Amino acid sequence: MSMPVTVGSMSIGSGAPLALFAGPCVIENRDMILRSAEFIRGVAERCGMPLVFKSSFKKANRTSMSGFSGIGRDEALAILEEVRSAFGLPVVTDVHTEDDAVAASQVVDMLQIPAFLCRQTDLLLAAGATGKAVNIKKGQFLAPEDMRHAAEKVASTGNTNILLCERGSSFGYHNLVVDMRGLVVMRELGYPVVMDATHAVQIPSQGGASGGRPEFIAPLARAAAAVGIDALFIETHPDPPNALSDAGSQLPLALLEALLIEVRAVDQAVRDVVRTKEES
Repeated sequence: MSMPVTVGSMSIGSGAPLALFAGPCVIENRDMILRSAEFIRGVAERCGMPLVFKSSFKKANRTSMSGFSGIGRDEALAILEEVRSAFGLPVVTDVHTEDDAVAASQVVDMLQIPAFLCRQTDLLLAAGATGKAVNIKKGQFLAPEDMRHAAEKVASTGNTNILLCERGSSFGYHNLVVDMRGLVVMRELGYPVVMDATHAVQIPSQGGASGGRPEFIAPLARAAAAVGIDALFIETHPDPPNALSDAGSQLPLALLEALLIEVRAVDQAVRDVVRTKEES
């Protein structure tokens, strides 16, 4: 069993309820983010899932120069701070530089290390030094057991509030696959494991932007819950085809509740089996 991680007032891992990390990929504007946060909070409450609201204040890993990268750090962080105060939700956002980590830590409860940057020592150390929880996404190029080194870099700062996140592995060109064994391997490292079921369905660099196969979000989420996870990561948007980032892989907000009901049922069945084995 993984060690518990504290995010705001929440506990994740070590038998705590399955948590949800959800929100639009990137902050496009204040109104959309606030409406989405309110909607997602209601869904999470009805499904009995502790929620961490997720949205990026900046998207630095863009396929092309024309890709939307954000509305500006200060304005975007102010919107995340408003979500946190208005809805009483812990918040997570991506950081790409050491300076980003320091600035974001003044507003959010958890910092997220993008998959492409999971080996960046200075970034991991800066994130750890903030004292905030750190969700490290496994690189598309990395074996799950090698995430031990990324976690050790953060832990060297004295911060052990670390989560490890699966988001698919490169399989040839323009394709990702999820090896469910990786969830087991990373959990055995002692940290709570997160399944990112939306980035895992991306089709990287499809033309000038990433595409996706969103019809596979639900199967991957259910499968991960069956293997055993501590949190489910879902990027969700009111109108994915018109999203300014990751339009091909975000889940429509309207479909979120039905998905969570399915995933919670699988998660509960797994927990019941584990409990029965422990009692026998």
